[in-house]
Amino acid sequence: MATPTKLRPATLLAEPHHDGSDAYVLERPEKTPGTAVVRLRVPRGTAVSAVALRRVKEGEARVLPAEIDAETETDTWWRVSFDVSGRSSRYRWLLSGGDYGYAWLNGMGVVPYDPPDSDDFVLSLDPGGPDWHLGSVVYEIYPDRFARGGAVAEPPEWAVPREWDELPTGRGKTTSREWFGGDLPGIEQHLDHVELLGANVLYLTPFFPAGSTHRYDATSFDRVDPLLGGDEALDSLVRAAHGRGLRILGDLTTNHTGVGHEWFQAREPYYYFDDDLPLGYEAWLGIPSLPKLDWGSPELRRRMLAVARRWLDAGLDGWRIDVANMTGRLGDVDANGDVARALREVVGPERLLIGEHFHDYRLDLSPGGWHGVMNYAGFLKPAWSWLRGDDCEIELDLPFPLPQLDGTLIATTMRAFRAGVPWQGTLNSWALLDSHDTARFRSVAGSRELQLVGVGLQMTTPGVPMVYAGDELGLEGRWGEDGRRPMPWSRPEDWDRALLDGYRALIALRRSSPALARGGIRYAFVDADVLCYLRETDGERLLCLAARAAHEPVSIPLAQLGCSELEPVTGAEAEVRGGSAALPADGPSFQVWRLH
Repeated sequence: MATPTKLRPATLLAEPHHDGSDAYVLERPEKTPGTAVVRLRVPRGTAVSAVALRRVKEGEARVLPAEIDAETETDTWWRVSFDVSGRSSRYRWLLSGGDYGYAWLNGMGVVPYDPPDSDDFVLSLDPGGPDWHLGSVVYEIYPDRFARGGAVAEPPEWAVPREWDELPTGRGKTTSREWFGGDLPGIEQHLDHVELLGANVLYLTPFFPAGSTHRYDATSFDRVDPLLGGDEALDSLVRAAHGRGLRILGDLTTNHTGVGHEWFQAREPYYYFDDDLPLGYEAWLGIPSLPKLDWGSPELRRRMLAVARRWLDAGLDGWRIDVANMTGRLGDVDANGDVARALREVVGPERLLIGEHFHDYRLDLSPGGWHGVMNYAGFLKPAWSWLRGDDCEIELDLPFPLPQLDGTLIATTMRAFRAGVPWQGTLNSWALLDSHDTARFRSVAGSRELQLVGVGLQMTTPGVPMVYAGDELGLEGRWGEDGRRPMPWSRPEDWDRALLDGYRALIALRRSSPALARGGIRYAFVDADVLCYLRETDGERLLCLAARAAHEPVSIPLAQLGCSELEPVTGAEAEVRGGSAALPADGPSFQVWRLH
């Protein structure tokens, strides 16, 4: 990847801008051959004498001159049409003359040198995820720790029973077998809470029979674990959720099963059996209980796709794919894209396919595959690095505690992970602050105030927010298992009510706003303690200000904002004086204004 340039706080809205949102991509063909029409925004007063577009077609770079499409009081819009012959096209803009002399605009912003193609914009013919997804807020539920509904009174032999209000041991030989007894009827009995919070999609971690309470070691894909209530409980939950307008996503392990799985026990040729290996078979990360699936087996492929289809037919609205980044990959074998495309064909146009991915996912977001990913690398990690509390010693994927970084680096990181990705992939990826695999964000941030700044970022960044059940109540946890604490239903006095109210308000804003669901993003001001940005569609424009601490006042010319009035949506008034908007300087805080 090209070395990113730092964002320049004083000139951000004065820089030319493009992204893949509807304001900049006027025409996107549904099939090939076809014609795409794209636009570039150049703020007035920025001396650019000529603009061209460089795109790659059939392996060859071609440069097309741009023409002025429209001029407004604030901007000059340049326009280019080009023919599309493949499923995706990479392109970037060339700026000539005036303030820039010679520069390129790609997904990282303006660069004064010839960059590689990896950060170019990507126009994809893939329509992306189902329309319902972009207007959603996802709520992750770990069934064993959410609520007891009375499905089973006695634990299985492998389980280590725990009382509901106890804390999980977190680390030890019995960690994966600590059984708190949550089930699917318990989830159904608490759908009121989900609705009042404002979330409208439930993502359930695995519900198949297994030898652990996390259930990523499935022993069968043919039925729902009786400990959770069995098939009837899932059917009841799906009907109840759909009756309220809520959708439900399942969690499928396409990379491995449990060692107790009926396929493995029968030594079906769906695994990498090899007597020369230490275990006699290939295991995920060398863990003996998790034998890896071989997608080179036609029969395994047929059966796994049948599993995915069977539970969609039972009412699921899509799948989150566990360890999606490793599925179909071993040594020199890489069938990952093929697996993603095959699963995408199964889910069809109205259901969702999300891949788990902890690092650079961009090359895996190819047309026809995953609709999006869980955005750990491009959102969670930079958000943690910016908002971690001073006393936070939590590690993520490093051998030492996560560093505390300033806002210019955070914005650059987030921009880097949007570069080189179709806009549809960015919008359909999940913006998450934590999950069952990480520390709780409350423990990272260390305070309600910083947690709400993170939630504000989460609800207003490009992508679909995913909230881990219990975050809204202030649950803590310093690593994944420690964070898998049961919901404190019987202890409402322990709930952080102010935090819950903040979640409800920000979720309501996210779900009511077309600009937050589909709009482009332009940074207006960035420094160590402040991230200020616009989210925009043709019909709505929002200015968002996230501050991790009190700071020097931010003043932005109204001419650059293209408005005469800022209406507060959350937070305080913005004072208008001398032709500029003076934004509040308190912090930690998160505030939003609607631009008129």
